[in-house]
Amino acid sequence: MKIFQKGFNYSQDGFGNRLVYHLQGCNMKCPWCSNPEGMKAEGVLVTDKQWLLEEVCPYHAIRDGKLDRDVCRLCKGRECITKHRTKGIRLSYEEMDTDTLVKEVLSNRLMFYDGGGVTFTGGEATVQFTELLEVLKRLRAEGIHTALETNGTHPRLPECFPYISQLIMDCKSCDEEKHRQVTGVSNEWVMENIRKAAETHPCVHIRVPLIGGVNDSAGDQKEFLEFFRSINGENVTFEILQYHEFGKEKWNQCGWEYKMTEKAHVSDETVKQFREAIAEGGLKYMRT
Repeated sequence: MKIFQKGFNYSQDGFGNRLVYHLQGCNMKCPWCSNPEGMKAEGVLVTDKQWLLEEVCPYHAIRDGKLDRDVCRLCKGRECITKHRTKGIRLSYEEMDTDTLVKEVLSNRLMFYDGGGVTFTGGEATVQFTELLEVLKRLRAEGIHTALETNGTHPRLPECFPYISQLIMDCKSCDEEKHRQVTGVSNEWVMENIRKAAETHPCVHIRVPLIGGVNDSAGDQKEFLEFFRSINGENVTFEILQYHEFGKEKWNQCGWEYKMTEKAHVSDETVKQFREAIAEGGLKYMRT
């Protein structure tokens, strides 16, 4: 499995203390992504200007603290990372086979003393579907609490449901065309999988990343609420996440332009109003 980040986090990625694996690759292209280094399945070279050394590249792609990625595209050997290990440049992910991952999780099971467990997120974890399904099955067989954070687009996602203790799904827009415009993919499978999860899965958490100018209008809110009421049940909770710029510097480190503007910021009052509308609509709101 390709993993671009791992470590412990508390409650934001599932119940309790969690060992969180960020899997490389995503089928969406959200311009506000806070983990852009995890977007490309083939990975990306991530740089830190402060530590970027010219001598690690024999083709002179590094000059004055900058990486000429046009030169990198022609490079076959990647000597900068295959022959050197520095803080200045690295490939976004490392590989780990499923046996090693399962063993690592089991060796940390004492850390799950408070009802925690392991969480798979991304990128988009279902991009590595075959390996993901295997480790979910093996970990559940060992009694490990599993959580999956997903954009919900994979048509085979329901196959994972029996092996997921807590399912966390994004709902970015209920409008198919708008969803396609901002993420690059349709929301057809997202909506279908959310409906199936609400009907059959015992623990579903739906998150809306609220982005100014994208999905924060009164019309958007009305669509969200109507959809949420149609899937509401004792097993479903909801949450509104306010836009932030935590990933902005990462975009630069990946060699990409961060295109979000001030218009993307959503006021505290708008977020509060939406949260209250969810509760007033008879839906269960849960902060994480």
